[in-house]
Amino acid sequence: MNNKGFAYLRIYQEIRDNIVDGAYVYGTKLPSKRTLADSRNVSVITIQRAYSILEDEGYIESRERSGYFVAYKKTDSFLSFPDHEQAISVSSDHQVSEDLFPLQSYARAVRKVLSVSGEYIYSRSPNTGMHELRNAIRSYLSRSKNIDVDSSQIIVGSGSEYLYGMLVLLLGHERIYALERPSYSQIHTIYKSLGVRFEELQLGQDGILSSELASSKASVLHVTPYNSYPSGISASASKRYEYIRWAEKDRFIIEDDYSSEYSLSRKNEDTLFLLSENDNIIYLNSFSRTISPSIRVGYMVLPKKLCEDYYRIVGAYSCTVPTLEQLVITELLDSGEFERHINRVRRAKRKAVHQSQTR
Repeated sequence: MNNKGFAYLRIYQEIRDNIVDGAYVYGTKLPSKRTLADSRNVSVITIQRAYSILEDEGYIESRERSGYFVAYKKTDSFLSFPDHEQAISVSSDHQVSEDLFPLQSYARAVRKVLSVSGEYIYSRSPNTGMHELRNAIRSYLSRSKNIDVDSSQIIVGSGSEYLYGMLVLLLGHERIYALERPSYSQIHTIYKSLGVRFEELQLGQDGILSSELASSKASVLHVTPYNSYPSGISASASKRYEYIRWAEKDRFIIEDDYSSEYSLSRKNEDTLFLLSENDNIIYLNSFSRTISPSIRVGYMVLPKKLCEDYYRIVGAYSCTVPTLEQLVITELLDSGEFERHINRVRRAKRKAVHQSQTR
């Protein structure tokens, strides 16, 4: 979703930027919805939608009969650690529900690709993925997450686990990697199998505890800012900027954006890749959650400064995703069917939450 076309998103982004830049400091009361609506010549509903997104993402908080106040703290990291920071515990039977892509829609895409592409499906994929899929992903990221990159920055591989290994080859075995605790067990397995040293940094209620991040000796931070598995923790706005500041000095962040498409917010979650200006965030996502766990197709977006090294160090590795599967996903993205599915699931989830709250 491109912010340029919607008044509430433009207002959201302006207020968000003012908060991050310090024009609105922590604890500042924001203008009332009516006052801001009158000054912008928009409806109160438009302002309410903007404020709701800011509240969902942790930039502001509402106080009953008092209004909205800034909740974002730019100085939360490294200088002092709140006394109330607490680790979280996770039940071992935590499960993630799957919202599978409609089989009929997938089958229709397969038939169209077979009909239109013919023997082209036998073509060998370029090492970084079919250019059709990389272009489709580039357009999708621009539409849905305001991430504007060149297709040469996009690398396709057979799922996130495969891409983890490619990143170790790119960034180097000598680095120390930092992971969330708890985190997806396969990350541990991959790093151990590659002989990589890693630290586990304890999660709190809004992301990695500041004290653990500050004392880490790692130079690569591997995080899932939205709905981290298996804890379900999402990093607050303050915490996301804390991660970005941590990585300013010759450090990198691997941002695993698994399942963020199913956020209950009316806009997609802001990624670290979008928020950072340091060109050191590696963005990862896959279609395992949004289409099916059997679809072993993932992709990563490299910062520009790593592209040359990637093609030099890792570029010789063949793409492990069949051409047919890449072209089918291309069709789902280009036709809009993928986003229609995402929007259906999000609407259903919001409706379910609303119904549970009104009972």
